[in-house]
Amino acid sequence: MEKQEKDNFRPPIVTLMGHVDHGKTTLLDAIRKTNIVGREHGGITQHIGAYQITFQDKPITFVDTPGHAAFEKMRSRGAEVADIVILVVAATEGVKPQTVEAIKHAQNANKPAIVAFTKTDLPNINLEKVKKELEREGIIVESFGGKVPTVEVSAPKGKGIEDLLEMILLLWQLSPQQSLPDAPLEAVVVESFLDKNRGSVNTVIIKEGTLKLGQKIKKDNETITVKALIDDRGKNIPQAEPGKPVEVLGFKKVLEVGSIVHDLTITKTHESQKSASFADIIAKAEESRAKFKVIIKADVT
Repeated sequence: MEKQEKDNFRPPIVTLMGHVDHGKTTLLDAIRKTNIVGREHGGITQHIGAYQITFQDKPITFVDTPGHAAFEKMRSRGAEVADIVILVVAATEGVKPQTVEAIKHAQNANKPAIVAFTKTDLPNINLEKVKKELEREGIIVESFGGKVPTVEVSAPKGKGIEDLLEMILLLWQLSPQQSLPDAPLEAVVVESFLDKNRGSVNTVIIKEGTLKLGQKIKKDNETITVKALIDDRGKNIPQAEPGKPVEVLGFKKVLEVGSIVHDLTITKTHESQKSASFADIIAKAEESRAKFKVIIKADVT
């Protein structure tokens, strides 16, 4: 029973947020030990990307959100899907406008945060100054008497990467989320685009249930059969369980980032429950009317 409960705890979903060019994707690149930055235009992330790594035999899912002000909505959605926010702040630059936006999104979503100070290997940095800037925005780090942990990292040198991952797992142990693989499907869209060869490509993260190849799923008025499931390594997989990011092929439309995908069975159940509820109301009304007793008093004098 204990093992079953342990298996039901899904991996943490972590989003990286911060100012443009503060090193979010480079940091994630160091975590994955694969080249992501080289595939992005100008080295700046164009789409939300979701990836899963394993650290100390435990999976962690990352959502890499764009740093551009134009993608504020997408970044906000990223905070909503995540369990933990990594606030990426360059030690050389400190708090910038998009850093402030990221802080607001994290605070509004009421998510625990970790501050990752990047570029700490460069000269002339003043972390105390940066921490004071964060304090003015409501982020009080542990060294200042607050509750927000910090990690100093240098992605090119691999410094602090394991410390950051350990901190993520520590935070997650304090408030793990249980998610049953056999529960009704709930998947959140974190990226969507049109591919000239594959058509509509929608990246989702499984929050509840299991998404399977050939499964019928629904978003709004479009019902499809899943044609392919592709993981973050580009491999076709038969199914995706809670916490797993996966590309879904089969939709005709590009789904809105942040929207929820359900399986067809739960949608039908929900609709039948609504119909049954309405029918019950009518039936009870008829029954009440049939049983309604009328007492007539008449004066016969």
